[in-house]
Amino acid sequence: MAQRLLLRRFLASIISRKPPQGRWAPLISRALQTPPHSPGDLTVTSSQAQPLYTTRVCPTTFNIQDGPDFQDRVVNSETPVVVDFHAQWCGPCKILGPRLEKVVAKQHGKEVRAKVDIDDHTDLAIEYEVSAVPTVLAIKNGDVVDKFVGIKDEDPLEAFMKKLIA
Repeated sequence: MAQRLLLRRFLASIISRKPPQGRWAPLISRALQTPPHSPGDLTVTSSQAQPLYTTRVCPTTFNIQDGPDFQDRVVNSETPVVVDFHAQWCGPCKILGPRLEKVVAKQHGKEVRAKVDIDDHTDLAIEYEVSAVPTVLAIKNGDVVDKFVGIKDEDPLEAFMKKLIA
């Protein structure tokens, strides 16, 4: 019961406030802070809220939701797309993912990265002949122009990306 009340107050404080105007969005919650009280006191008083800052979302990376989403955002894209076929349980995928994101971000929007979870989108993995993860495809104007399987260091990844945007 107390948890519901705290959750209700937290949600009400988020919904009722104005959206932030700056680059970083502060999230303020009075419900998550411990109010001052004495041992016999049952009344709750609000305390000074502390801001919690969030990070920006990477605009060059997106998750594929389904087949039509893949068609719209990858195959029909005017921007070259690096398609990262991965799985949550795959250790090498967890190593390659941040490297890919870093190298794609260095391209400053000249190309984007689409992440495809093979467990959720088996049909896409079969269609693009993905037999092992991680598999990375370079798609330009709807055509696969390059591909690699496994982990790569940043220098070979940058060379892979430069071939895609050339």
